[in-house]
Amino acid sequence: MLGELKNLTVNPDGTQNITVTVQSDFREAFDELREKPIEVEIKRFYKRRSLDANSKCWVMIDQLAEKLHKTKTEVYCEAIKDLGGVSVITLVKNEKVDALCDYWHKRGLGWLTEVTESDKPEYKSVTLWAGSSVYNTYQMSSLIDILIQMCNEQGIPTMTEDEVQRVLSSWDKKVKRDEQVNSTNK
Repeated sequence: MLGELKNLTVNPDGTQNITVTVQSDFREAFDELREKPIEVEIKRFYKRRSLDANSKCWVMIDQLAEKLHKTKTEVYCEAIKDLGGVSVITLVKNEKVDALCDYWHKRGLGWLTEVTESDKPEYKSVTLWAGSSVYNTYQMSSLIDILIQMCNEQGIPTMTEDEVQRVLSSWDKKVKRDEQVNSTNK
């Protein structure tokens, strides 16, 4: 649910009250959950990338695959592994590694894993990469930049900087329209 933090007060007993303004109608859920234990997660909102950006990526991936005599999956996975900020490294007990990797791969094509030895013999170090289906605009822009660089190295024509910006900002117009509709329906 999209919202904004508005106020924070600290009570004498150390507890804190947080005021959050939300754009959706929360009255029914509030009545149901009021004064009951709840789990709260607050994180920064990132607008999702557009499908047009995704389409442009796959056009470049297809061209690179043809030129490099690789599969589209190989090119896509190489680009994801080159992208910063979309992976995490964790220690996993040896007997749990296969289950984690299987679970991770089932999330989609770009959900990659790499298993290496760790300093602790009963653990492996597992790098987990998230696929582009969950990338925000900044991450998608970085992926497009990597693909453009790969295309340039192979002499494959790509989008101009203006086209890249148009593709990445196309979602913004829709989000702004949606916000206007939501504000007039209040």
